[in-house]
Parts: sequence; C-alpha cells; structure tokens
Amino acid sequence: LLALIAFICIETIMECSPCEGLYFFEFVSCSALVVTGALLLLFSLSLHTRIPQINWNLTDLVNTGLSTFFFFIASVVLAALNHKTGAEIAAVVFGFLATAVYAVNALVAVQRWRLSSRQQSSRQSSDYIRARTESREVVHRPEIQRLDA
Repeated sequence: LLALIAFICIETIMECSPCEGLYFFEFVSCSALVVTGALLLLFSLSLHTRIPQINWNLTDLVNTGLSTFFFFIASVVLAALNHKTGAEIAAVVFGFLATAVYAVNALVAVQRWRLSSRQQSSRQSSDYIRARTESREVVHRPEIQRLDA
C-alpha cells in the first residue's frame, strides 16, 4: 500500500529538471508494487502450493530484501535531488515508510526461511537414518528356501 501511495505521489509531478532521481524512484516503486502484488496474489490464493519446486520462503526473502535496499536508495536519491514540492516530499516520506515496512517484512522472512530450512534438514536426516536402519534389518522369510535337493 505504501509503495502504491509513493508511486501515485511521484506520478503527480509534472516538471523536473534533473529527472534521474525521479525516474529511478518511479521505477523502484512500480517494480516493488508489481512484484509484491504478484506474490501477495499467489500466497493469498494458495497457488504457491501447486508449485512445490520453488522455495517460496526464500523467494519472499529475496523480494523483501531487494525491495528494502532499492527503496532506501531511491528515497535517499529523491530526498537529495528533490525540488521541495509537496508531491516530492510526500513521495520521499512514503518511500522511507515503505523501506521500513519492507525491512520488517524481510526480518520476518529471514526467521521463516531459517525455520523452514531447519525443518527440511531435520526431515532429511531422519529419512536418512530410517533408510539406513531399514537396510540393516534382515527379514527371515521361511517361504524362501533353497532348493538343493
């Protein structure tokens, strides 16, 4: 939501003389909005369960980490290069707010990713131990006998 508001604020600006900071902020806010919206749609409709080959916790972590980094850089650049108009100041404020929210979400994603990787490694080790013990068990079946006679 904050990325959307920041994008709307930046789109209301009609004039700029050094426009590079403005264009970079526009690109970052739009990209973060689209990618996060797509992931939100996938998670809310439980479509991510149909594609188990993708590590969705890691995907969310990468998205939030990159969005945090780029929103911070774009907000700093826009804050340094703005013309003190109301829309630019609002975009910078919402950019920093979006940075903070993405950073908190990135921390939650790190915890979720660590938890899932621990569960996966313990599951793999228990499967390995179970397979080794099953291979060592010898089953004596009287119905299988050598026919030497």
